[in-house]
Amino acid sequence: MDGLPTILFDDTSLLGDAPWSQRTLKAPIGCVGVGVHSGRKANLTLHPAAPDHGVVFRRTDLGVDVPARFDRVCDTRLCTVIGSGEARIGTVEHLMAALSANGIDNVLVEIDGPEVPILDGSSAPFLFLLECAGIVDQYVPRQTIEILRTVRVTDGDAFAELRPFPRASRVEPPMLDMELTIDFAAPAIGKQGCSLRLTPNSFRDELSRARTFAMAEEVAQLQKAGLARGGSLDNAVVVDQDKVLNPGGLRMPREFARHKLLDAVGDLALAGGPLHGRFIAHRTGHALNNKLLRALFAEAANWRTIMDDSLAAAAD
Repeated sequence: MDGLPTILFDDTSLLGDAPWSQRTLKAPIGCVGVGVHSGRKANLTLHPAAPDHGVVFRRTDLGVDVPARFDRVCDTRLCTVIGSGEARIGTVEHLMAALSANGIDNVLVEIDGPEVPILDGSSAPFLFLLECAGIVDQYVPRQTIEILRTVRVTDGDAFAELRPFPRASRVEPPMLDMELTIDFAAPAIGKQGCSLRLTPNSFRDELSRARTFAMAEEVAQLQKAGLARGGSLDNAVVVDQDKVLNPGGLRMPREFARHKLLDAVGDLALAGGPLHGRFIAHRTGHALNNKLLRALFAEAANWRTIMDDSLAAAAD
C-alpha cells in the first residue's frame, strides 16, 4: 500500500468475557425499513438462538429458512443475496458485518420480504439494535476457522486473499487482520486504503458508520432499469466525479475504503464461523469475496477448525 492514504487501527480487546464462547442476543429486537434495491418495506426482527444454531434468515412471508453461508449465496451483482428461487434475502452484508464483528454466532433473523432494510446505508443502526438487545455468552465452544495456506482469487487487477496468521498460543482468541485498497476514476474517491484488526471496538469506531456509495450516472441507469428504488441521499453517498452530492458531505475521512472493508467483513462472515488469519484485497467486491470463501473451502488443506481446549473440556 505504499503511497496510499491508509488507516491503521490496532485494537486487541477481546470479545466479551469468554472470547472462545458462542454468543447470542439477550432479547429479541426489530426494525422497519426499505430495501435499497427493491424499494419494498420490510419488518426485520433478530431473535436469540441456541448454541450451534448459527445465523439463519427466515422469510416469514414464505415460511422458508436460509442459513447465512457462503454456499447459499446466489447473487452478488449489486449486493450479497442468499437463498434460491423466490426465497431470497438481499443486502445481508451490513447486518452480517455487525453480527460478526461482535462475535454473535447464533441468531434467527426474521424478515417478511426479499431484502434487509438499508436504514442509513451503514452498519451503525444494526450495532445500535445489538446494543439495545444485549449480547450474552453461551459458554459453549466456538469453532474458529484457521487459515493454513494462502488462498487468492483474482479478476483482472482486482484480487482478494486469505493468509495464515501465526498464533502465539493455543488459547489465543481468533484474530482477523484486514487490509484493503480501492482505486476509482472519480476524483472524489481516487485511491484509498484501510487496515485494521477486527474487534468490536475497531469495527464500531472505524467502519460501522461508513455508508454504501454509488456514482451518480450509475444511480440514474439503475433507476431507469427499475432498480435502486429505495436509494436516496439519506442512505447512500452519491459521487459525481469530483463532488460528493450529499448535503452533509462525508462522515469521516476515506469513508469509501472503510465501507468496502465493512462489506468484506459482512461477506466473510458467511464462512460459518470466525476466521483466524489475514485478509488482503485490492478493488474487491461481493463477487470476489464470495469467490474467495468458495476457494478456501474447496480444499481441506487450506483450513482447519480450532477451539480452546479448556472451554471444550468444560462444555463436555
